[in-house]
Amino acid sequence: MVYLLLILLLLAAILGPQWWVQRVLSRYNQRPEDNFPGTGGELARHLLNQFGLGHVRVETTENGDHYDPAARSVRLTPDKFNGKTLTAITVAAHEVGHALQHHAGEPMFAWRNRLAMATLWGQRLGSFLLFASPLLVVLTRAPQFGILSFLAAFLLMGMGILVQLVTIPVEMDASFNKALPLLENGYLDESQYGPARQILRAAAWTYVAASLAGLLNFWRWMQILRK
Repeated sequence: MVYLLLILLLLAAILGPQWWVQRVLSRYNQRPEDNFPGTGGELARHLLNQFGLGHVRVETTENGDHYDPAARSVRLTPDKFNGKTLTAITVAAHEVGHALQHHAGEPMFAWRNRLAMATLWGQRLGSFLLFASPLLVVLTRAPQFGILSFLAAFLLMGMGILVQLVTIPVEMDASFNKALPLLENGYLDESQYGPARQILRAAAWTYVAASLAGLLNFWRWMQILRK
C-alpha cells in the first residue's frame, strides 16, 4: 500500500507540472497582443541585432523552441515564430537569452553543453554495454560482468538526468536574468509583467518535470537490474 502511494505521489509530481506548464503556455498563446508590433521571430531578430549578434540565425523548427549553440541559431516553433501572443514574445526572448549566455561564455552554459556532448557518447557506449553484458556473462560464466548492466543504465539514463539538473539553473538565468529584464525594458506593458514571469517559470518547470521523470525511470531500471 505504501509502495503504491509512493508511486502515485511520484506520478503526480511528474505529471502535475507538465499539465500546469502546458496550461500556462497555451493560455497566453491564444490571441495576439495589441501592443506587439512584431512577431516572436521578429523580436528575436531585433534583440540579437541589438546585442551585435547578427550572425545568429532565427529559424522555424518542429522540434521545440531552443537555441542551437553549434549552429548559432535561435529556433522557434511556427506558432512562436509567426505569433504576436505573449507566449510567443516571451519564449522568443528566453531563447535569445541562451544566445547571450553563449556569446558571454558563461561557465554554466558552457559546462551544460560539454556535458550534453559527453552524454551523447556515453549513451552510445551504454547501449553497447547493455547489449554486451548478458552475452559476456553467458560466454565467460563470470557474474561480475553483470556490473556492466548497472554502468550501462547510468550511461543511458543517469547522464541524461545529470544534464537536465544542470540545465535548470541555465534556464532560470536565461529567463529571469536575461529575458525578463529585456522584456520589461519597454517591450511589455506593466500589466503583462506577471503573466510573462509565469510563462518563464513554466518554461523552467519543464526541465524540473523531465528530471523527476528521468529519476523515476532510473530508479525502476535499478530495481529491475537488482533482481
